[in-house]
Amino acid sequence: MNFDPFIIPFNLGLYFILLFAVARSVIWFRELSRPDKLRLQRGFFGRAFGQSLKEIFMESLIHRKILKSNFRLGYMHMSLAFGWFLLILFGTIEADIFGEKHLNPPHKAIFFKFFNPDHGKAGFEAAYGFLMDLILAFILSGLFLAVLKRFTSKAAVGMKKTTKLKILDKVALTSLWLIFPSRLIAESLTSGAYGTGSFLTGSLGSLFATFLPAREAAYPFWWLYSLSLGTFFVLLPLTRYMHIPTELFLIFMRNSGIRTGDRAGTFSEVEVHSCSSCGMCIDQCQMSFSAGIHTIQSAYLLKAIRNNNETHDIAHNCLMCGRCDQICPVGIELSPIRMIQRRTGENDTAYTNVWKGYLRQRQNNVHQKTVPSNSYSFVPAADPGRTDVLYFAGCMTHLTPSIKDAMVKILDASGLKWSFMDKDGGVCCGRPLMLAGQDREARELININSEIIWKSGAKTLVTSCPICYKIFRESYYLDVEVLHHSQFIKNCIDEGLVKMNYLHRRVTYHTPCELGRGSGVYNEPKAVLKHVANLELTSFEDEKSLCCGGSLGNMLLDQRDRRRIASDAAAELTRTNPDCLATACPLCKKTFASVSGTRVADLAELAAEALVTTLSKKKPSRIKGAIRESARII
Repeated sequence: MNFDPFIIPFNLGLYFILLFAVARSVIWFRELSRPDKLRLQRGFFGRAFGQSLKEIFMESLIHRKILKSNFRLGYMHMSLAFGWFLLILFGTIEADIFGEKHLNPPHKAIFFKFFNPDHGKAGFEAAYGFLMDLILAFILSGLFLAVLKRFTSKAAVGMKKTTKLKILDKVALTSLWLIFPSRLIAESLTSGAYGTGSFLTGSLGSLFATFLPAREAAYPFWWLYSLSLGTFFVLLPLTRYMHIPTELFLIFMRNSGIRTGDRAGTFSEVEVHSCSSCGMCIDQCQMSFSAGIHTIQSAYLLKAIRNNNETHDIAHNCLMCGRCDQICPVGIELSPIRMIQRRTGENDTAYTNVWKGYLRQRQNNVHQKTVPSNSYSFVPAADPGRTDVLYFAGCMTHLTPSIKDAMVKILDASGLKWSFMDKDGGVCCGRPLMLAGQDREARELININSEIIWKSGAKTLVTSCPICYKIFRESYYLDVEVLHHSQFIKNCIDEGLVKMNYLHRRVTYHTPCELGRGSGVYNEPKAVLKHVANLELTSFEDEKSLCCGGSLGNMLLDQRDRRRIASDAAAELTRTNPDCLATACPLCKKTFASVSGTRVADLAELAAEALVTTLSKKKPSRIKGAIRESARII
């Protein structure tokens, strides 16, 4: 027997999703820019192809990233994804080996027990039946965790929050949950009727056969199995489960070198549809577990984009700390997608007005009333003179003058020829405006600052603010080395330009978001602190670092919620009662100092306290070369 009417729903659903996936992939490929098309073609036929297959196996099937961060949640996803893959793979082999012919249609493998009810009584057939039962049990164990997570306790899989589902998502989820129990019951009843099956289907089938007409009772469950599969396949493109085929295309694109741009494009669209709504970004978001805000996380932003809903409030109500980027198991570039929505959404002038007003106040320009509101021409051009090292404090450092004073002390002690770029105020780096999606206004500030840097002739630009550091490195076109002051101080210590005493203090370190996850600078600040104090580790090191809550990336968060976030973070970082909580960001220092009873200091302040003397002055050329070489290594 090769056909029965119950296979029709399965076949219709299977061929529908296959045709949809192919058509959707062709459309996405055609919509790519010509350079991205070439990248994808080279990647598909080059080394990237093997890398993509490896990533598909490790992340889409095994779910390695989730397993490393949350074993129970990872096991749940792995059992369903990898288990289903194994069931299809070994089911196909089973149909090929034990079936009537080779190269069978897909339904023969899926419904093999129905078409071969006598299979598995003894020998190799029985051993193979044991393997198939083992795989099915593996899947059902993960399904049990999924149901437990959805209806009882999310803590069962180590989660606090999970995503909300729309109606079609619920229907698709229900059909997915029915697939494997219906297969279990159908195969068990069939095994009970024919005296076959292994430890799972055979035992359960024998039990059913004692009080049911097993052969007749099995047929409705074969129908349910087929209907569940067909329904899930048809609903897949309309629900969050679209991520299953889309993620495969995303992996090939990413390994081919395609990245998220400044505007919405094909790659960002693929990323949006690759989100599995696993909820890990919610669980990692401090606005969720500290401020109790559970509706603005990246999963909901991507969901709103998929459904063509308004995204302005969700896009702007975010700390932009990058914790969700770090934890996303699919590797979606969540922050760049949020930035795209900020650029393309409604114009929000809050940042523009705030920062322009701040600059006007600092500059005290008497002609400000005559300057058009959409211009920064009221800012006087600074002239730091010709120098080797140019120091840019930044707005936040000027609001935290003790850090500025510490850096002046260290710069003077280094013996380097240096100048203060923004001693009298200067211009904002432009990063806050860029975070608001105000790229044009940010570019105006970038042009003003770039001209000052070019005229100075400096070879090294040092800044104390991680916000400034990030934009100077990524958005400015400069022929200078850009160093955060932690890197600069480390270079000075390594090259013998300054000498530090040991302060005999217990210190914990907070990695600023823009410096760590945003720019990849983790080791240099710790190296400086280890020179001057006893650095104690916390549970939130490096990529796991907490946000201080004072982020300039969010203008919608009220002060009460900011204090909650800051208080929770400070409490975690000072759990061991250190003498000092150190950071490397003036905004982080200012924010933590307002909520913590522990002393909060920037590492530059601690370094300045430990500074005991200047060494003999080296020749400027040798000094500059040493600084440049050390920075290059970093």
